[in-house]
Amino acid sequence: MQRMKRCLIGFALTLSVLLAGPLFLAACAGFQDGDSWRTADRSSARIAPSPEQVKAAIVQVYAARAFNWRGYFAVHTWISTKATGASHYYVHDVTGWRYNVVQSRPGEPDRAWFGSKPTVIADFRGERAGKIIDQLGAVIGDYPYATTYRAWPGPNSNTFVAWVIRQIPEMEVALPSHAIGKDYLGDGFVSRVPGGTGYQFSLGGYFGLLAGVREGLELNILGLSLGVNPLGLGIKLPGFGDLALRNTNPMAKTTESELEPGGSGTAAAGQVSQKTL
Repeated sequence: MQRMKRCLIGFALTLSVLLAGPLFLAACAGFQDGDSWRTADRSSARIAPSPEQVKAAIVQVYAARAFNWRGYFAVHTWISTKATGASHYYVHDVTGWRYNVVQSRPGEPDRAWFGSKPTVIADFRGERAGKIIDQLGAVIGDYPYATTYRAWPGPNSNTFVAWVIRQIPEMEVALPSHAIGKDYLGDGFVSRVPGGTGYQFSLGGYFGLLAGVREGLELNILGLSLGVNPLGLGIKLPGFGDLALRNTNPMAKTTESELEPGGSGTAAAGQVSQKTL
């Protein structure tokens, strides 16, 4: 009897810790569902460099809060690319409302995700970005869940981005801890982490452990992650994601050599000052 009581108390405490963050965010939002997806903001955040003024190849990974109540728990991630000298970007992501869930199409690289402003979590430029783009088409074509989508625990949009990153050696990116679905490994149990150096163990995305240089340490319980990131000087909490002082991902900075003649540094809206790790 005492053992059962302790188990119930432990379960209740664990559930409280996992749901505290999402419930706090929901309370701050007034537990409102927000606008319809039909009218939600999808405008450019003007983060990405203008292709007319930056001639170098660009690869950026974005994240934005998921639509509606799902945003209390998770973010949606995608990849935007621009080849050297190209006049437009391509956006590569997964959405769950079509038979073939994978999309690679010309578009605004930094559009709001149905009302949620995106942030850049990784930024590659020049030769390294070009190598990534050269491999991307074939890698996306091999994505094993092109006609399967499950919001939880995956495969979903974050599963897609994590899978693509793992296949391209030049693309080492630690995804946010609240990118639910990134830990879904299909029939596998062990994999290299998206951040490159490290490994993770996962039981269908429901439970798992992750240890990586860029990611730090993560414990996944029912898709919600807790952990610490020594390199990023931060912690990871369900709902809030990574609360860190440093971004451990590659973050490029626009240089004069990347600008088209007549362009200016102020036009490169994606410029960042963080050092590439």
